[in-house]
Amino acid sequence: MDLYSIDAYDYHLPEELIAQRPAEPRDSSRLMVVRGEEIHHAIFRELPNYLERGDLLVFNDTRVIRARLRGRKVTGGAVEALLLKKEGETEWRCLLKGKRLKPGTRLVFPDLSAEVLENDAGVFLVRFDSDPIPVARRHGEVPLPPYIRNPNIPEERYQTVFASREGAVAAPTAGLHFTRELLAALRESGIEFAYVTLHVSYGTFSPVRVRDIRAHRMHEEFYTVPSETAEAIARAKTEGRRVVAVGTTVLRALEASAREGAVRAESGWTDLFIYPGYQFRSGVDALITNFHVPKSTLLMLVSAFGGYERVMRAYRVAVERRYRFFSFGDAMLLFRD
Repeated sequence: MDLYSIDAYDYHLPEELIAQRPAEPRDSSRLMVVRGEEIHHAIFRELPNYLERGDLLVFNDTRVIRARLRGRKVTGGAVEALLLKKEGETEWRCLLKGKRLKPGTRLVFPDLSAEVLENDAGVFLVRFDSDPIPVARRHGEVPLPPYIRNPNIPEERYQTVFASREGAVAAPTAGLHFTRELLAALRESGIEFAYVTLHVSYGTFSPVRVRDIRAHRMHEEFYTVPSETAEAIARAKTEGRRVVAVGTTVLRALEASAREGAVRAESGWTDLFIYPGYQFRSGVDALITNFHVPKSTLLMLVSAFGGYERVMRAYRVAVERRYRFFSFGDAMLLFRD
C-alpha cells in the first residue's frame, strides 16, 4: 500500500453510521480502546478504567464562535460567510457561499457591510466596515459540519464543557464526550489535567484534492501552549507518567511547539501536516479521538500516530460493530504501543 496515495485513506462507511445528533448524556457514547493488537469495547464514562494514576490528560479549551453570517450582495442574491482568520484590522479570510463573488463585490449583513477583496483558491479575503465578531455574537450561527443535517442541535452541544477561549469555527470533537461528572471522577482517580488552545479552522477539515498527499498544504491555525502545560508535560515525562492528548488538535499543537524532544511554551500559527512517516517529538503516549472522514488529514494524522495497518483495522471493526462516526460520533482511545 502506497501510504502517500490519497486512496490509502479511503474506507467504506454506510451513511447511516454518520451521527446526526450527540449522545445523551455526553459520556454515554461508545469507546473503542486500541492497545497493541488488542481492541476493547467500552462506554466513554468508563475511561478511568483505562487510565492510570498520574496520567496527564491534555485538553483543547478553544470555544467555537458564531462564525457563520448570512447576508446578501448589494445587487441581490443570498450570501453566506464563514469567518476563518483575521488578517488585518477588519479584514478576514472567509469561506463564501453565493454566486459571482468576484473582487469588488459589496456584501450586506445584519449591522455590517463588507467588500470582497480577493479569491485565493476558494478562500476569500473580505474587508468589513467594522469588527465582525460583535456582530457574529449577536446574529451569527455556530457552523455545524455539512454532513450534519439535523438543524435542531443546541449550540452548547457543539461546545466542550471546558470551552473558554473564543476563536474556533469547529469544535475539538474528542472533548465533546466529557461531562463535568466524568472530569470529577478522573480527578478523583489521580488523573492530572492540562490545557492548550488551538482554534480549529479550515486547516483541519479542508479536503485533500491531490493524489499524492505530500503535495497537500494545510491552512494555518492559531495555537497556544501555556508554560504550565509545557511544565506539566515535562514533569510527567521525567517521572515516567503517560501523556494523553484529547483530540488531534491537541496533538498538532503539542507537535508544533516541540523542539529537541520537549514541548515548549509558545503561541503562533501552524500549518503542520502530520501523515505516516512523521517523527513525533512531543512525547504523547495516547490519543483520544473520534472516527474521522475518509481521505481526511485527520485520519492521516491518526494513522501516523497509531500505525496505518492498526488504525485501518480499528476502522473496519468500528464499521462492523456499528460505531457512530464523525463529530457527534463515538470515540477511540489509541495507545502508541
